[in-house]
Amino acid sequence: MSLLAVNWVAVLAAAVMGFVVGGIWYGPIMGKKWMGAVGLSEAQIRSGNMAAIYGGALAFSLLASWTLAHTFASYAVNLSFSVKVLTAVGIAAGFILPAIGTNYLFSQKSKTLFFIDAGYWLLFYAAMGAVHAALT
Repeated sequence: MSLLAVNWVAVLAAAVMGFVVGGIWYGPIMGKKWMGAVGLSEAQIRSGNMAAIYGGALAFSLLASWTLAHTFASYAVNLSFSVKVLTAVGIAAGFILPAIGTNYLFSQKSKTLFFIDAGYWLLFYAAMGAVHAALT
């Protein structure tokens, strides 16, 4: 299979959905707790280069979505909707969470920040898995 032979509509839609999940999670749901856990004020956040931050985050979402699409197209073609969603969540639980957890341990970040970010990544991959499962 070609590395480019994926459903590009699903790739884009899932990346956007993951991006939306992030906006909700780090906005009204966990925004204030996250700001406290990373030690940033609203003014500090607003002073950041938003085009670079959001553009970079969207680019990373597209890469994650394409990788998930490629995984499904290569290895998980005939799986049910729920199994695809669980596979996506398993990717987050088995790869993303240990990676950020290890980084947070060595950088001595708080457990609170880990659980906020871990919750986001689980939801991000569940949402992307659902979009890919629905569209492929």
